[in-house]
Order: sequence, then C-alpha cells, then structure tokens
Amino acid sequence: MSRTTPSLRPSLRPSLRPSLRPSPRSGRGRRRAATGLLAAGALVLSACGSSDSGEASASGSGGDADLGDLTVQLSWIKNAEFAGEFFADSKGYYADAGFSEVSLDPGPGPIETLVATGDADFGLSNAVATAQVVAEEEAPLKIVGTKFQKNPFTILSLKDGADISSPQDLVGKKIGVQAGGNETLFDALLEVNDIDPDDVTKVPVEYDPSPLVDGEVDGFLAYLTNESITVSMDGNEVSNLPFADNGLPFVAESVITTDQMIAEEPEKVKAFLEAEIRGWQDALADPDAGAKLAVEDYGKDLDLDMEKETEQAEVQSGLIVTPEVEDNGLFTISDDLVAANMTTLEAAGIDVEADQLFDLSLLTELLEDKPELTEVP
Repeated sequence: MSRTTPSLRPSLRPSLRPSLRPSPRSGRGRRRAATGLLAAGALVLSACGSSDSGEASASGSGGDADLGDLTVQLSWIKNAEFAGEFFADSKGYYADAGFSEVSLDPGPGPIETLVATGDADFGLSNAVATAQVVAEEEAPLKIVGTKFQKNPFTILSLKDGADISSPQDLVGKKIGVQAGGNETLFDALLEVNDIDPDDVTKVPVEYDPSPLVDGEVDGFLAYLTNESITVSMDGNEVSNLPFADNGLPFVAESVITTDQMIAEEPEKVKAFLEAEIRGWQDALADPDAGAKLAVEDYGKDLDLDMEKETEQAEVQSGLIVTPEVEDNGLFTISDDLVAANMTTLEAAGIDVEADQLFDLSLLTELLEDKPELTEVP
C-alpha cells in the first residue's frame, strides 16, 4: 500500500453527513443527539499540538524520541469505550513512546475534518464514516489500525416483543432509524440480506430508545455497547441483530491519520500505535479497572454509571478480540477483513478502493520489530 503523499487540496467541502453514532448519555439518563457535521477547513501541512477541549494529564518524555505533544480525537464521550487510552495515558505509555503532553479530546464531532486539518494528530472513527469522506471529499486520510474488529451496530428489540434475531425477522416490522448515515447503513443491511425496503417500515427516531420500550417501534438501530446495555439494565430482556454478523462487517474505533503523517512522521505513527496497544492490553486484562478509570477519573464529570461502564467494558472485548486478533495481535486488520469491509462499503454505495482507505504498513513494521505487542490477554 502506498505511503506517498498525494496533493493536498486547499480545503474540505462541508459535509452534511451526521456522525454514525448514538448520542451521549450518562448512566440510565439519555441526552438529545449532538450531531457532528464535517466542517470546512484549510488543510494544515503539519500536525498540530494539543486542543483546549481535552484533558492533558500525561507529561514528560519517557522514551528516547521527542515526538512533542499528542492530540487524539475520540469518537465519543469519555466512557469505558476508551479504557485503553485511559490506561495508556495514566500509566505513562504515551510518555514512554516519546510524547510530551497528551490531549484526549472527547466526541462526538467532525473527526475526519479535525484530523485532516491537523487539529488532531489521530482520530478514532469507523470504516464507513472515513470511507465516505475519502470518497466524496478526497480527504487525505487512512486507517492505520483498529480497536473494534466487529462494529457495534445492531437492531435492538425486546425479547417479549418483536424478538428480531435474524434479518428476515425485519420483514413487516417498524424499525426506528436515525436520519443521515444510519439510514445509509440500515438500507445496506436490507440490501445485503435481499429484503425489499417496501417490506419494512422505517420510522424516524432520535437516539433515545424510548420508542422501542414504549412499543412505538418493533426494533431500534442501536449500539451493542450503549442502548442495548441501558435498555437491558432498565429491566428489559433484549434481542440483538448485530450488523457485523448479518452481512455488514466493518471495523470501528479505527485509528485514522493523514497521508502526510504516514509519509513524513512514520515513527510518530508507530509510537502512537505502540502506546495504544499497550493500553488496550491492560484494559482487556482488567475491564473493571478500565471502567473505574472512566467513572472516577476521565469521565468523572459525566455522572457515569459504574455498572453500565463495567458491562460495556466486558461487551466490547468481544468486538476487539477475535480469532484473527488472537493470531495476529491487537489493532491488526487481516486481508480477509479488509475485503469484507470493501464489500460492505460497496453495499452502502461508497466508491473507494482499499488502498485509498487502509495503510497497515507501519503497524506491520511495529509488530515485526516488537513481537511482544502481538500478545493478547
């Protein structure tokens, strides 16, 4: 895969693509969606320093390299989804890798724009959202590794209600779907499973799953690590139809950076990936400690629910650790999984080539140099 830098366009066109994520909510309370729009901005030709919106807590230079400040744009609020980042920060792995001051900036927000314009060195996004911006706006971005091998999108239903557990169970049902990118994904789910859209009633909803609990819809487009847990914790037995297991596999919580960063600062990319892997080795080994970091430290102002965060830490381990990861290591993306992602993107109507979206060469180099990083707890 290419590691050369393409011509940088002077700006990214504004995009009306909403973030492909549910809205932030704390504990069992639910907040209104905060839609992240891809804003226009001039491309900065070098990576920038920290952002005022993040918490900078790790400082010092534990490694031989002096890589300067590090800004990471998270895809979400500071909850257990980022336990590995919290470990990497609090245990000094970023500092050991050569970074001085670290900012972990919370989402949701225009992740791709923030990275492309240099307002963040790295961002955490997913293959569909990133591919859409690459295809439609020629954004000079690449996925260089991924946390989630399996995306967490699901059709959530009540076990004593519609009990949707197979794609064919969608036929004749009312499904709550959020506007924008989630509609694209839902339409793709129907297409890959040969379901006529006319056979399913798509109901516009926000990100609060109350319409499902109240019986207004039979199913609800949700996250396995979010709404599925909160609805279950409210005393409802739930069923899930995960997209990843039903024709739409794609990676999520993927590390994105610019073509320029890959070409001109490869050691910075490898240093970041090393710190990330070490942090996630710790998070997978001790999910309870990761949840505690989210509730009591990094997300302490969000009124997070410890039970929910602990459950999320456990659930997401199944999205991170797969047989391929056990063979190849964390953050790796196999050739077969890349091919599966491309099939999903085609179903979603996104025209992009694999080498326009993925560059795993630096991760491969890192794991060859430091095979201990391939160990999975």
